[in-house]
Amino acid sequence: MQSTPTGSRGGGTEDARSGSEGGVEARDVARGILATFQRSGAILADTEILQPADLLLDLYGEDIRARAFVTRDPVRGEFILRPDFTVPVARKYMSGVPGETRFTYLGPVWRIQPPDSVRSPESLQVGYEIFGSEDRAGTDAEVFGLFHEVLAADTLDVVVGDMGILLAAIACLETPERRKVMLRRHLWRPGRFRKLLDRFSCTRDERSSPNETRARANEPGPNRSGGTGDEVDVHIGLREPTDIAARHRELEEEARTPPISRHEVVTIEAVLDLGGTMTTALAELERLLLGMPLLESAVAAFSDRRDALRSVSVDVDNLRFASGHGRRTMEYYDGFVFGFRTRDRHRWPAVASGGRYDALTGRLGQGRSVPAVGGVIRPDTLTAIRAGLT
Repeated sequence: MQSTPTGSRGGGTEDARSGSEGGVEARDVARGILATFQRSGAILADTEILQPADLLLDLYGEDIRARAFVTRDPVRGEFILRPDFTVPVARKYMSGVPGETRFTYLGPVWRIQPPDSVRSPESLQVGYEIFGSEDRAGTDAEVFGLFHEVLAADTLDVVVGDMGILLAAIACLETPERRKVMLRRHLWRPGRFRKLLDRFSCTRDERSSPNETRARANEPGPNRSGGTGDEVDVHIGLREPTDIAARHRELEEEARTPPISRHEVVTIEAVLDLGGTMTTALAELERLLLGMPLLESAVAAFSDRRDALRSVSVDVDNLRFASGHGRRTMEYYDGFVFGFRTRDRHRWPAVASGGRYDALTGRLGQGRSVPAVGGVIRPDTLTAIRAGLT
């Protein structure tokens, strides 16, 4: 693949020389990892540093503005300094790369950090992504096993999770789809998710108090439509009257909707709190099937992945599993997730992280979805840990 000028793209080692905070040693480590990924059959991917803001805002919502560097071109509009490689590499594949493909990359990414953060806003990433393979368990195990091999000499905490189990548990709820959509949307925001679940599981009487103000807002009165006919119909504010009316109907419908059952709430909480090892977690999930049989396919996929990991020499009987892992990372992960962290410095970013993101390709491909899984290693953090600087 041809090289491009430094600063316009970030898919090769030229960018690593100019875009990393970690110094020469981190760049050398990154190049060694890149070579390993290439020997595993990955093609070097070249991606733009400036990514279209409208695409990322559509994928992540306006929250991305608080975490990304946004700039404006007077002709082409808003752009975001590349916050990660997954979306641009997935776009590259979805634009026409045929069949099962493995990509690797090396370059800088940018994220705004809080004032007290130990992280730099610019850091280096080297990654490995697989697209188009229907063998989901096998490719999950391939990516994790490769990362496990690269980081085997380092003393790190390793944890895996499964966003697919959580999404399946939400799908099993006997409640209207609009509620499930809201729960899925906020699954990556644990606090908001908890409040929604509490609200949807309240009885009508329990919900009446917080809705009193809204109910009064629906009542006819001076300067409101729906009165006796003597009032003046005045529209104030930016929202259109049709939008306001639609929102009122939503609130009225929600007030009439029965609560999520206590049994379902307890089951969801059990899934959210699931921990232990992959083996013990699988046993608990199989027990939960008695209450939520629609979880069966997600649990079967979990079991297949465990077996595939075992086949690449991963000790699944001692591999830590945490159901909540991945709920505070990028929102495109919808299946297997994993992380490698330093044991005594949890303020530092994960040394490596990744997972499955099949649904993201569907959004990029306008409905044409392909299986996709991958992850990144952060050479700056890895080098600092090896030097004892953390």
